[in-house]
Amino acid sequence: MAARLDELDRKILGTLQADAAQSLDEIAKKVGSSKTPVWNRIRKLREAGIIGQQTVLLDAEALGFEACFFVLIRTSAHEAGWQAKFLKALKERPEVMEAHRLAGDIDYILKVRVRNARAYDEFYQALISEVQIYNVTALLSMEEIKSTTMLPI
Repeated sequence: MAARLDELDRKILGTLQADAAQSLDEIAKKVGSSKTPVWNRIRKLREAGIIGQQTVLLDAEALGFEACFFVLIRTSAHEAGWQAKFLKALKERPEVMEAHRLAGDIDYILKVRVRNARAYDEFYQALISEVQIYNVTALLSMEEIKSTTMLPI
């Protein structure tokens, strides 16, 4: 169920999504309010679980992670034991930036960030040695056209 947000909440969230490192004074000024009400709203939004972990976005390519693969996985095993083993393997792999279970012909899609194709092959070999997978298709992203963490609130 979607949370009920008023216009001030939306302005605060939009400002925080753009730059969570801003001071409370800066946020209050941008949203047209004073510091105390903004602080109280942020606290309530955290308590409600709307604001989660705050972090820093790093430039993957600047750090040498030049290859982004989207990995399509089909499995013939759907029992709980296989799934638990698969999810554990994914969570232990820092290369996996995102993992989604899908409806349709593909069971899972992974976003994997690595230094190069050789590093992807090492990831792939390690994954299939840990978990039995029916079919894996890897798609190399040639260009990132849009990437955002900002929700359209």
